[in-house]
Amino acid sequence: MKAVLQRVTNASVEVDGNVVGRIQHGLMVLLGIAKGDNESDTAYVVEKIRSLRMFADDHGKMNRSLTDVGGAVLLVSQFTLLGRIDNGRRPSFDGAAPPDLAKRLYEQVVADLRAYGTPVEMGVFAAHMHVALVNDGPVTFVLDSREGH
Repeated sequence: MKAVLQRVTNASVEVDGNVVGRIQHGLMVLLGIAKGDNESDTAYVVEKIRSLRMFADDHGKMNRSLTDVGGAVLLVSQFTLLGRIDNGRRPSFDGAAPPDLAKRLYEQVVADLRAYGTPVEMGVFAAHMHVALVNDGPVTFVLDSREGH
C-alpha cells in the first residue's frame, strides 16, 4: 500500500462538477492499493496517518500529529501510485490490486480512521476526480507499507 500524505490548509475533491469531499486543516491522502495488500497494511497506514508528526508545535517544529491537532483527512484512492514507469513510455499498472480488493481495503482505511474519531472525507472510488488542495509548508511524505513493517 502506498500513500502520499500532504499537510493542507484545505483540500477538496469534485466529481461531475459536484464537491464530494472537503476538509480544512489536516491531511490530503492519496492511497494506492497493491496486489497482495491486506488488513495489516491498512492498520500500518492508518497508524501512520494518525500519528506521524507532520504539524508544527508552538516552536515551529514538526512535533504534533494529526490526532494532536484535531485535523481531518481527505482520502482519495489513486491506483496510479502503483504505476511502473521504468520501461518504455506507457505506465504499467500490473502491481495495482484488482478493483474489488482495492475498494474493500480503501473503505477499511476510512472505517478504521473513523473508528478512532478522525474526521474523514472521501473521493469516489474509481471515478474521474478533480482534486484541489493548498499544501501547507509544503509538507509531503510518501509512505509504503511494505517498507515499514
